[in-house]
Amino acid sequence: MKLIKHFSEIKINDISSVGGKNASLGEMYSLLSTKGILVPEGFAVTSEGYSQFLTENKLTPVLSSLLAELDIKSFNNLSAIGKQIRTKIMESTFPKSLEKEIIKAYQLLVKNSGDEKTYAIRSSATAEDLPNASFAGQQETYLNVKGEINLIKACHRCYASLFTDRAIKYRSDNGFDHMKVALSIGVQTMIRSDLASSGVMFTIDPDTGFDKVVLISGAWGLGENVVQGTINTDEFLVYKPFLGKVKNPIIAHKLGSKLKTMVYSVLNTDEIVRPEDAIVNTDTSEVKRNEYVLNDEEIIQLSKWACIIKEHYKCNMDIEWAKDGQNNKLYIVQARPETVHSNKKNSDYKEYSLLEKGEKLCSGAGIGNKIVSGKARILHSPSEISKLNKGEILVTEKTDPDWDPVLKKATAIITNQGGRTSHAAIVAREVGAIAVVGTSNGTQKIKDGQLITVSTAKENTGDVFNGQLKWDEKVIDISSVPKTKTKVMLILAHPDEAFGYSQLPNDGVGLMRMEFIISNSIGIHPMALKHFATINDSKVKTKIKRLTSLYKNKEEFFINKLAESTAKIAAAFYPKEVIVRMSDFKSNEYANLIGGQQFEPNEENPMIGFRGASRYYHPMYKDAFEMECKAMKMVRDEMGFTNVKLMIPFCRTISEAEKVITVMDACGLKRKENGLELYVMIEIPSNALLAEEFAKHFDGFSIGSNDLTQLTLGADRDSELLSEIFSPFDPAVMQLIEMTLTKSKKTKTHTGLCGQAPSDYPEYAKFLVKNGIDSISFNPDALIKGIENIAEAEKNI
Repeated sequence: MKLIKHFSEIKINDISSVGGKNASLGEMYSLLSTKGILVPEGFAVTSEGYSQFLTENKLTPVLSSLLAELDIKSFNNLSAIGKQIRTKIMESTFPKSLEKEIIKAYQLLVKNSGDEKTYAIRSSATAEDLPNASFAGQQETYLNVKGEINLIKACHRCYASLFTDRAIKYRSDNGFDHMKVALSIGVQTMIRSDLASSGVMFTIDPDTGFDKVVLISGAWGLGENVVQGTINTDEFLVYKPFLGKVKNPIIAHKLGSKLKTMVYSVLNTDEIVRPEDAIVNTDTSEVKRNEYVLNDEEIIQLSKWACIIKEHYKCNMDIEWAKDGQNNKLYIVQARPETVHSNKKNSDYKEYSLLEKGEKLCSGAGIGNKIVSGKARILHSPSEISKLNKGEILVTEKTDPDWDPVLKKATAIITNQGGRTSHAAIVAREVGAIAVVGTSNGTQKIKDGQLITVSTAKENTGDVFNGQLKWDEKVIDISSVPKTKTKVMLILAHPDEAFGYSQLPNDGVGLMRMEFIISNSIGIHPMALKHFATINDSKVKTKIKRLTSLYKNKEEFFINKLAESTAKIAAAFYPKEVIVRMSDFKSNEYANLIGGQQFEPNEENPMIGFRGASRYYHPMYKDAFEMECKAMKMVRDEMGFTNVKLMIPFCRTISEAEKVITVMDACGLKRKENGLELYVMIEIPSNALLAEEFAKHFDGFSIGSNDLTQLTLGADRDSELLSEIFSPFDPAVMQLIEMTLTKSKKTKTHTGLCGQAPSDYPEYAKFLVKNGIDSISFNPDALIKGIENIAEAEKNI
């Protein structure tokens, strides 16, 4: 009977004796160290030690008797039963022979450490961290443990933690026999992340299941704040296929507030009465809150490690990392299989959309893709579980593993604190609920018992509305959608929706609207950033300073934000083409951006005024267009997304086309270089009439049917008085489209159309297919109907 196993002796097939957590640590320590992955040294107290503890104290019949009294229907007596069991265990004597073996192994670990260290004492259940079940967080972990007495205290409490309320409930829900699950204890050298940072990472996007990225989240100090969702973390996305192949595979940096930093307590070893007294949460300084916890080199290193670990285990992984503030090295301190998306086998795609507007109470990070409505129930601790009825919406400050039994009753979870990798977010995914985390004020804005609607249908954004709103639900069986010869593409504007929408049947993105990214992700007029010193409004200046505080050069703020937002969409669809339309705001829309009033003309008719190509070479906007070009060059050349093609809107004349292309050339965006293709919108009659001339300068045409109809008929598309005249079926409009398609065949120029008409009108789809259009792009909500119309049209031609 072996009571101690050092990590160097442990492999993944030792789960029965050391549990999933320790088996994984031993596996990585033994087999992945040679691949450069650093795992802190440690040892495991095997499950035989737990069995010895039960046997010597004659606890098995006592615990079995208490568990038999558990009401497994309502779990109303869960708290009482759990407390009695834990009390029995803590009142029992820790076996001297076991204590002796643990201390002997501990002394060897201290000797090997070579200097003053503290240790993490981790519980590792024998049924834990299996691919079809996650016991993560069900038992306790104790940090910054030092000294033999404190070590044994922590080990004793680990045994008791096998019967936390949440652990009992989890085993009951998942059919595990309580007395057949044993506990191993891991004793691991602590990394001084209290002096640096720590966090978690997934080898898959945990919200959508998109498997080509690594998501890293982190905060200053020890990792418990991240795991428990106490704070809003920094987040980084890395595109896995490009690791080691391009200059910059990082496609997103997101700064979290990181209000708290968990550090070692200042108590001496003999002053620590309880293991939790060894750590303390402190306020993070303003300077640290405005700094990323990792630099780009470290982000890439962790991502490479994540890929190595995933490849080793042959499944997607949920990994904990830590940075040592003394030696500045990164370490992996845990890895377990990702259990939510790995167990999903479903070809259905569900789409939800609100049908009415309501009073928004609060917003946060949205987990899941769903809309639900119900009564809000504000709880302040897990002990209030009886107040929450099944199907109600839980509203609380934050959650930790003690909340697990409560969370399984909730149809939605709303927290003030936490991020996408917080405890509330992880459990919500596992139990099929939705969550809005990190609202900061949910418990203040929502009243107990209030009827509310929770929507996470915008992917990463979650909104909470007053009252019960109406919504629409669509279930799409992707496997039944017909295939078409005509390319079917998407119209997208929001990067956070890209991973989810990439799962729909598609041939890429036919229109990515850059101006939406500028409006939503940047919010500042590019000329106000380029010429910040000339801004004459002090309030505007202050606002821009605050928003760009991470950047010394305000131009870089625009370029990096635009590049990362574009890259996220390009990554979602790679290697399929993503056609990015350069900014197409009208002057009045540009003026609404922060600082925009100073740099925009006051036009009577902006729709046909200073917009599109005419801005790009004009002194009033040329500097800003060059910033757009630099961002697109970064996406293609530094980040590697050569599937991005660029499209020029509202290009009135051949001369304009030549001027714009000259500016792009000067910015390093040369047609054909590195496979770059340029497109132009066909939305002015002159574009159709001179299609063969435009084809000399562009590789593709994209027909903008709304503007083309408006300018052909001289009818304002927004005028209700002219709605009867404004028709995509007008013979003049149809003739211009047919002319474009015919001429493009001669010049071998790619043709596409973006708009609703082919999904709304089968005959319109038939007209386009009959005339040989290469692709049609739809908004996601119209995609399936559009595909059906195209498929039917192709049958009849």
